[in-house]
Amino acid sequence: MKLTSLTSALAAVALGISSFAAFADVPPPRDVPFEGTVQINVDATDVAHRIFRVHEVIPAQPGPLTLLYPQWLPGNHSPTGPIDKLAGLVVTANGKTLPWKRDTVNVYAFHVDVPAGASSVEVAFQFLSPQERNQGRVVMTPEMLNLQWNASSLYPAGYATKGITAKASVKFPAGWQFGSALEVASRDGDTVHFKPISYDNLVDSPIYAGKYFKRVDLDPGAKVPVHLNIVADAPKYLEITPEQLKVHRNLVQQMYKLYGARHYNHYDFLFSLSDKMSGNGLEHHRSSENGVGTGYFTEWDKNVLDRDLLPHEFNHSWDGKYRRGADLTTPSFNVPMEDSLLWVYEGQTQFWGFVMAARSGLWSEAQTRDALAEVAARYDRGRPGLASWRNLQDTTNDPIIAQRAPLPYRNYQASEDYYSGGQMIWLDVDAKLRDLSRGKHSIDDFAKAFFGMNDGDWGVNTYVFEDVVKTLNDIQPYDWNSYLRTRLDGHGPLIGGVEGHGWKLVYDDKPSDMVKAAEARRHSADLTYSIGLSIGKGGAIGDVLWDSPAFKAGISPGMIVVAVNNHEYDADALKDAITAAAKDKNQPVELLVKNFDEYKTVRIDYHGGLKYPHLVRDDSKPDTLGKLLKAR
Repeated sequence: MKLTSLTSALAAVALGISSFAAFADVPPPRDVPFEGTVQINVDATDVAHRIFRVHEVIPAQPGPLTLLYPQWLPGNHSPTGPIDKLAGLVVTANGKTLPWKRDTVNVYAFHVDVPAGASSVEVAFQFLSPQERNQGRVVMTPEMLNLQWNASSLYPAGYATKGITAKASVKFPAGWQFGSALEVASRDGDTVHFKPISYDNLVDSPIYAGKYFKRVDLDPGAKVPVHLNIVADAPKYLEITPEQLKVHRNLVQQMYKLYGARHYNHYDFLFSLSDKMSGNGLEHHRSSENGVGTGYFTEWDKNVLDRDLLPHEFNHSWDGKYRRGADLTTPSFNVPMEDSLLWVYEGQTQFWGFVMAARSGLWSEAQTRDALAEVAARYDRGRPGLASWRNLQDTTNDPIIAQRAPLPYRNYQASEDYYSGGQMIWLDVDAKLRDLSRGKHSIDDFAKAFFGMNDGDWGVNTYVFEDVVKTLNDIQPYDWNSYLRTRLDGHGPLIGGVEGHGWKLVYDDKPSDMVKAAEARRHSADLTYSIGLSIGKGGAIGDVLWDSPAFKAGISPGMIVVAVNNHEYDADALKDAITAAAKDKNQPVELLVKNFDEYKTVRIDYHGGLKYPHLVRDDSKPDTLGKLLKAR
């Protein structure tokens, strides 16, 4: 019998197997203050090699010491600390190099023996950031960088990270400016020294820095400042029109009207506009990491798909960072998380991301309805796995199971559907609250009651499922426990919120503007609800809808469409072929596909025409969706 993993290690301890003693050598975190201050100095100037060089001084007592590299990352909800990028580790004390040994069970732990007479150890290593996107997120380019402290530090085991005080500094490339929630203590040329902060909050305070930088005040004159810190590939991408500035300022005010409280003493959006540095969307308590392409401002109309990103990540300051599921709240970054409440953490944030995009003016109501139609269609026809073998609650395990790796059949595997599926549940909750209360209550009441207390507190306020149910019952009595569990644990469609708000989900042959924008951005054709596949640039087939006409004809992801009805592949030609097959029931859609090194002709027997989702009014019911999306 071969034993592996944490479970196996614990089993080995129970069996008295001494070979797992190394695991027991990692001290569990204790809720006691750490004596002294961990000094962390990062040299971020080597943009040519994309290397962050780290030097730390860690107070220590003579004897065994375990240093930990953060493994379980907040916002990732998973054990994705980039340990494979750590290199060149050297530990010294009193000027002498100390041998270290990696824990053979917990590879994020490094054991050293601190010699007599030493009061600290010095640690040096490099974080070798990705050179290409297939190695992970590109976080350093000639024009900008994204410094994440979890990737650029080790910390002492045995303590809750909130009890470890850290003092950090960064040397930036000459002339670069930066944005961060960290507060500056002093500057020495291009080296910035930050005020001491708990290690927990240091990791929660990343940095964006760049050669081309702009800082925009989103709440002028406020006692609690909010800024948009932008880095870009070139100066021209930093230009913002007055109307664009207005809707971003609206976002801040609309969020305050929703919650009535702030859970930060200042807030900094960190925003990269780059075709070089990877895109990003990662929440923090007093900041957020956001990355899109260069044209967010300068090609405003072409980038409508990106405009719910800032509302989503901003919302996380309340939902996810302040109010946090108890099983997701751990004492250190190396204690496993449990993700059972991500349908609140991410699902309700996905919901508010759409709503706040509308209330602020980042999206029009029509654009928001188009976006909702796409989501609703997914949970009407586009997730056969949720209708058959899997439920939404189980998808909260996906950050640990798949860690966002590409999947063969995502629609059938239903990966991380707690985001958009959770969004549909909360849309349904809003409709139900309005119906039961005859319009007196809505999800806005839940938001203020559940997230909007203790203005200025940026600690962590935990909750469990029963707290969600109780808050809903306090607003409007109902059997909310059964209501939620039926949707989380069952297999039915999740589009009741559309109908409850006075709209219908329909399909026709005209793509919405949102679909057109997505196809233009991705150089793709979304034919999910007709023949059952999405197809990308050059005819590369992405997802194939399980048991769809394309699936039954033998099409699978990874194939390449070479020709349509004996003509070279073109997205418009494929759409024309689907339309022609709808008029002639004897004419299939014929594709020549390449599968590895083989070519074959596939005939798809489908005659239903093009199908794209839309929301249309149900005049027999009041339009409460319009009320939900209206600015406060």
